[in-house]
Amino acid sequence: MGNEAAEASDDILFRIASFANGDARAGYNTLELAVRGAQPSEKGACVITPELLEDVLQRKLLRYDKAGEEHYNLISALHKSIRNSDPDAALYWLARMLESGEDPLYLARRMVRMASEDIGLAEPGALAVTLAAKDAFDFLGAPEGHLALAQAAVYLSLAPKSNAVYTAYGEVIEDVHKTEAEPVPLHIRNAVTGLMKNISYGKGYKYAHNFDDKVTDMTCLPDNLAGRTYYQPTDQGFEQRLRQRLDEIRKIRSRPSSSL
Repeated sequence: MGNEAAEASDDILFRIASFANGDARAGYNTLELAVRGAQPSEKGACVITPELLEDVLQRKLLRYDKAGEEHYNLISALHKSIRNSDPDAALYWLARMLESGEDPLYLARRMVRMASEDIGLAEPGALAVTLAAKDAFDFLGAPEGHLALAQAAVYLSLAPKSNAVYTAYGEVIEDVHKTEAEPVPLHIRNAVTGLMKNISYGKGYKYAHNFDDKVTDMTCLPDNLAGRTYYQPTDQGFEQRLRQRLDEIRKIRSRPSSSL
C-alpha cells in the first residue's frame, strides 16, 4: 500500500480478518484491494466503507484457481445439477464459473461429454445441441456466446437421462483388456485374395439386405464372447424405441435358421 493513508473502522478490520481466516497474506491482499478502490476523504486518507468492502469480498469470492479445489467443486456441481435434471441449479453453477473467469470452451467440452455420458440415446439431439453451443460461442465470443452455453445447460437438464451407452462402453473396454487379441470370426473377414477365400475367409457370411427383416442369426462377436450383451437400453425418451427395436431384432434372431 506504500505511503497511502487509509481509514477503516474496527468492524471493517474485523470482517477482513474473519474473511482471511488466519491467512495473513489473504488478509493483506483484501485490505490492499479495498484501499485501491477507496475514495480519499477531506483529510486525504482513503476511506474503506462497508459497501466498498462488500464489493471487494464478493469479487474475491467469485475468483478461483482454475487448477484448484474450487474449480473441481464447481464443475462437479454443474455436472450433478444437469444429471439431476435441475435447470435452475445448472444455470447458477454455469454462471458462477463464467463470471469467475472460467474458459467457456472448457465448459462447452464438459457439456458435450455430459450429452454422451448422462443423456446418451435417450435424447440423441443432445450431442448436436452441445456441439452447436460450442460453435455459437466460437462465432459470437463473450459475453454474447455465454447465452448459447446457458441454452445447452438447460436443454441437457431437461432431457431424458440414460447412461446405457456409457455403461456398455465401459464393459466393452474391460472385456477388450481381458481378452486381448481375440481373432475376428472367419465368416466376417474380408476375402480380398484367392488364398484368403481358400482358407474360409468370408465363408458362411450372410448379407443382411438379402433377408426380409434385414437381420440374420449370424454372430459377429469373437467366439469367446459370443452371446455377450453390452448395450441395455432404458425406458427413457427415445431409448424406449431403441429397446423395442432391440427386442424385435433378438426375436428375429431366435427363429429357426430356415425361417430367416
